[in-house]
Amino acid sequence: MGERNYPFLLLLTSLLLALPFFFFTFSSSFYPFLFSFTSLPISSDFHVSLSPPFSTPPIPQEEEKEAPPDDLDLNATSNINWKNCRLGSVTVDYIPCLDNSQAIKRLKSKKHMEHRERHCPRRPPRCLVPLPPDYKQRPPSKLVEYKKDQNWVRKSGDYFVFPGGGTQFKDGVNFYIDFIQKTLPAIKCGEHIRVVLDVGCGVASFGGYLLDKDVITMSFAPKDEHEAQIQFALERGIPATLSVIGTRKLTFPDDAYDLIHCARCRVHWEADGGRPLLELNRVLRPGGFFIWSATPVYQNDDKDPMEALTKSICWKVVSMEKRVGSTRVGLVTYQKPSSSSCYDLRPNIARRPPLCDQKNKEKVQWNERLSYCISRLPVDSKGNLISWPAPWPQRLTSKPQNLPSEPDTEDIFNEDTKHWPSLVSDVYFDALAIKWASVRNVMDMNAGYGGFAAALNEFPLWVMNVVPIDAQDTMPIIFERGLIGIYHDWCESFNTYPRTYDLLHSSFLFQNRTLRCDIVEIAVEMDRILRPDGYLLLQDSMETIKKVNPVLRSLHWSTNLYQGQFLVGKKGSWRPSE
Repeated sequence: MGERNYPFLLLLTSLLLALPFFFFTFSSSFYPFLFSFTSLPISSDFHVSLSPPFSTPPIPQEEEKEAPPDDLDLNATSNINWKNCRLGSVTVDYIPCLDNSQAIKRLKSKKHMEHRERHCPRRPPRCLVPLPPDYKQRPPSKLVEYKKDQNWVRKSGDYFVFPGGGTQFKDGVNFYIDFIQKTLPAIKCGEHIRVVLDVGCGVASFGGYLLDKDVITMSFAPKDEHEAQIQFALERGIPATLSVIGTRKLTFPDDAYDLIHCARCRVHWEADGGRPLLELNRVLRPGGFFIWSATPVYQNDDKDPMEALTKSICWKVVSMEKRVGSTRVGLVTYQKPSSSSCYDLRPNIARRPPLCDQKNKEKVQWNERLSYCISRLPVDSKGNLISWPAPWPQRLTSKPQNLPSEPDTEDIFNEDTKHWPSLVSDVYFDALAIKWASVRNVMDMNAGYGGFAAALNEFPLWVMNVVPIDAQDTMPIIFERGLIGIYHDWCESFNTYPRTYDLLHSSFLFQNRTLRCDIVEIAVEMDRILRPDGYLLLQDSMETIKKVNPVLRSLHWSTNLYQGQFLVGKKGSWRPSE
């Protein structure tokens, strides 16, 4: 009886021994992502279904058959012969589209600041911007000498002090801002007024002081003879970009800013038929304010060109002061109309400037020439005038009036709003080796609805939201939410100094860009604008990560991969040896 059971027991033992082998083989072949993702605690809101072109497509699932994370060799390096840029005095602060000396020399005129506008080289450069000698992450003291007779910067030992005020407002920027609010109580900073544009900003003390009032300011100025004022602003951790009102439109959407400020910004608003002021009118929200302080702001003359121009575009004066504090500077505040009726009631039969064609509002403002026309007031999908956004901070999460009318758009926006806080808290903060305490200046290279920036709102940093010109235009929604941003073509260089951002966030950016430009050229630009010890946080497909990682390693960046789709790169101080 016992002998008859031997074959049966032998077969049963063989099956039991073989079972673990078959289970392991089956699991490794068909469930590579199961083992990868279950190791990370992620909330139930993390997996959302979003449609392109937004910045948060669904996480790759098993059926997409992507290569597993362990298929990536993080040490693989592209064979690229890197060289340092050699451009004379501008080398360490090289901005390719603003330092194109050959293109600038060919200009026929500089009357309208053409030499301060973008003139990009035919091919983006592949050289690396070297570090300044004895580079430290703080502003150069040379600017203290440039402006030693003014009050906007002082050197105190190893530190810089920014009392603000500059040439005109020697009582300080705090006094100046309080004076504005007392003059016009309707300006409720951090509630009614949230998004501000500061024209000709210097080192951005105006925007810096407004940060404490829950106001975020986009400060801009041209790259001028002082050269480093915008760099100074960014070193201070204040939002700023290099730009000029010359012959081209600003790279912002229509009706974006709640308030625009200009203190002795040296812009001739009435020049070229008033096109510079018409451009401000385009980016100013209906009912928004323009504060202009200069010496003087008005000549008290009915023939004053500024007075005539503002009346022709239906701006009304809501406050005027001939003295600000102890200075001899005047200040005037205008308000843009929130109704179209004034445009039709203008006395001039010709009604100049005319109203713009409605098609102008459908264009992404990139490399467009200034228009001689009044931008039409915005309307929603039903043709109703768009009202002022909800008070801050409610406007951050409220349904934007600029949402397209297509089906499911509101659901997609709501999912996006839920998705980003979960991703930031569960992955970006808890799972990635990023020292967030060292991060102040952040750029979202493919911002979508601005959900990443919204999720970071409570943290001591700011985000420059970038909408690529070949993506869906979501920039009006970003501004309506009370965030700031700018259009850009990532096949060209960005208008900022080298080493000015602490973290670059790229969520599914590369899938469309590489059809027009090389991934190496985008990597060179990221290396240019990121500070040493700064981070790149890239969420993308494994196919893209396999292309990007070797290029970053060739730049001597350290890289780590998390959960098969998050690549964290950290830039070092390496530059090619001479």
